[in-house]
Amino acid sequence: MKRPHDPFPGDDASAFALENVADAVFAVDSDFIVRYCNLAAAEIARCAPAEALGRTCREVFGVKNCRNVCVLRQSMDEARPIANRIVTLKRTGCPDVPVSISAAPIWAMGGTVVGGVQVFRDLSGSGFVSRLTGLQPQDDFGTCDAQLSEIVRMLPQIAQSDSTVLLLGESGTGKEIFSRAIHKLSQRHAGPFVAVNCGALPEQLMESELFGYKSGAFTDARKDKPGRFALAETGTLFLDEIGDLPYAMQAKILRALQERAFEPLGGVETIPADVRVVAATNRDLGRMVAEGAFRQDLYYRLSVVVLRIPPLRERLGDVPLLTERLLGRCRMAVSKNIGTVSPEAMARLMAHDYPGNIRELENIIEYASILCQGTTIELCHLPEQLRGEVSDCPARGARTMAQIREQAAREAVSRHGGNRNAACRELGISKDTLRRILGRRDEDD
Repeated sequence: MKRPHDPFPGDDASAFALENVADAVFAVDSDFIVRYCNLAAAEIARCAPAEALGRTCREVFGVKNCRNVCVLRQSMDEARPIANRIVTLKRTGCPDVPVSISAAPIWAMGGTVVGGVQVFRDLSGSGFVSRLTGLQPQDDFGTCDAQLSEIVRMLPQIAQSDSTVLLLGESGTGKEIFSRAIHKLSQRHAGPFVAVNCGALPEQLMESELFGYKSGAFTDARKDKPGRFALAETGTLFLDEIGDLPYAMQAKILRALQERAFEPLGGVETIPADVRVVAATNRDLGRMVAEGAFRQDLYYRLSVVVLRIPPLRERLGDVPLLTERLLGRCRMAVSKNIGTVSPEAMARLMAHDYPGNIRELENIIEYASILCQGTTIELCHLPEQLRGEVSDCPARGARTMAQIREQAAREAVSRHGGNRNAACRELGISKDTLRRILGRRDEDD
């Protein structure tokens, strides 16, 4: 319990609990001097908790774009809590990191705001992944989803083995990103990473493309040509869309995996293959085996380690994070200072089921960035199938933040058929906060 003479966390049970949460938590006074800093926040600040005390939060955390993304300042100025605001922190000497920030003012006994407390969570995955596994910022998997985060957590152990990995998932879910991460984390990281799309290779050229050929193997074979297995020597071979392999080629792939050797087309000698294979498909290989379209022995050889990458519709909570990351790319590509997405546009993005997964979201954001002439992507900038009947962009300058929040809240309640609990979960706010946003006339019956 907070002591009346000191509204900031102290050496009591509540402070002990804050020390042991994974999220970063710190509190400041009205001059933004840090009065409390838990272990997770101190780790981000690269100092001991005690060293953060007495300094401004901007000095402690070294955020270059502090004034532009300071949710804590807004919370204290408006004397209200703010929940789950996603922003990108830019720090000197560090990669940009998307974080989810929640902030709340701290009141004194008389009702005056005397400070604030902020909680922030690294959404990139790169914060803990890079420290523990050596992944780089460009390996950001863009997730706060529990299932996908568990896969990311297991990647280092999987990568250190030399076992074949089978990645299952719909097109556009990022299977190649995971295959490259497995290669980078493996002991073969210094070797080549060779990717081949089995579905894009003509059947008559597939054997020569995978295993190469010797001079004289056919009419135009004037000199030896190495195949993808040879090019991936000491590294990783990524066989994408392996479910599209012709049945005859499946036997040759199986032999290469079993014997770790292959014969080039027209060759008479067996060549050793020091290659780690990662395969991927968007097809149901189990059903294909039952139907006789895929070899059972190859299926078992491939599925030593199986990772299922969930589609985006099963992790819609990642849409704001992915959108923030994609906006960063688009800002560089189209040379525009697009900083955010309006609540209406984000609500529409969150309601979409993304049959094309992350690739589709990427196309949507790129399209919207091209149309956007200001700093905020509006509903009217989205593709026609998402924006519906909206055609003209509103004059947002005439609307207050309270009006924007109210409209976003009403749309969330409407999307969930009047279920306010579901709307609160989507918006990341409490039911009391929702009631205040909507006003007294909308209180529950």
